[in-house]
Amino acid sequence: MTIIDGKETARQIRQEIAAEVEAMVAAGRRRPHLAAVLVGHDGGSETYVANKIKACEECGFKSSLRRFEADITEEQLLGVVRELNDDDDVDGFIVQLPLPAHISEEKVTEAIDPRKDVDGFHPQNVGRMTIGSPAFISATPQGIIELIRRYGVETRGKKAVVIGRSNIVGRPMSILLSQKGVDCTVTLCHSRTPDIAAVCREADIIVAAIGKPGFVTADMVKEGATVIDVGTTRVADTTAARGWRLRGDVDFATVSPKCAFITPVPGGVGPMTICSLMQNTLLAAKKAIYK
Repeated sequence: MTIIDGKETARQIRQEIAAEVEAMVAAGRRRPHLAAVLVGHDGGSETYVANKIKACEECGFKSSLRRFEADITEEQLLGVVRELNDDDDVDGFIVQLPLPAHISEEKVTEAIDPRKDVDGFHPQNVGRMTIGSPAFISATPQGIIELIRRYGVETRGKKAVVIGRSNIVGRPMSILLSQKGVDCTVTLCHSRTPDIAAVCREADIIVAAIGKPGFVTADMVKEGATVIDVGTTRVADTTAARGWRLRGDVDFATVSPKCAFITPVPGGVGPMTICSLMQNTLLAAKKAIYK
């Protein structure tokens, strides 16, 4: 059984990006610039944005953060998006989700220039990804594909099961696994799928992204499977310094002995998400997706 180390893989990729950035600067080009927009004071969002800023520093990027109180109007936020779209110094930017209830996340996402949509959420990028054209791919699915590739997990002709159909992870993940070059036969499961356990037992690769701690148990996994755990649920734990621990969608203790490869939580998929955002920002700076 091999534990897939997302933290170490992400570190290696950041080093690769940093080396490429320094080569760009030495050639007279400016550093890639990633901007972030943060609305309100959600604890998870604050932490995530702080980690993005740190990753930018390690990659040699320029980063900027625009903060707003939760009472900003939708039109005001759309104005900020338009400003960033028009700022030639900004290569890519993200509007951190979730947004306050009075602001339409759909409107904000669709207002972002697809050429700067390094989160990969704009319908144009989703559509391009779906048909296999160059696109900014949402960070978590892209990070998973990168882990699978770097660890040499065999995918060609394998049966893959994705649990969860969110637009951020499940749906794009199912598409990426089925594309040429990966070549899995994919089943997408969700809350209305009957007997998910039986479906999973047929899988060579399981991607669990359902948001239910410990959902995937040993009886759902066949010997030699690869299991990718996307879950990051905070579960109360009085023995932990913060009063909680992160738990994945997979019961790691019982499932891992059956696996050829498995990602832990934390330290598996999570670090790759921000790393993928850095990769997208570099692509944006190089004009590698939209010529």
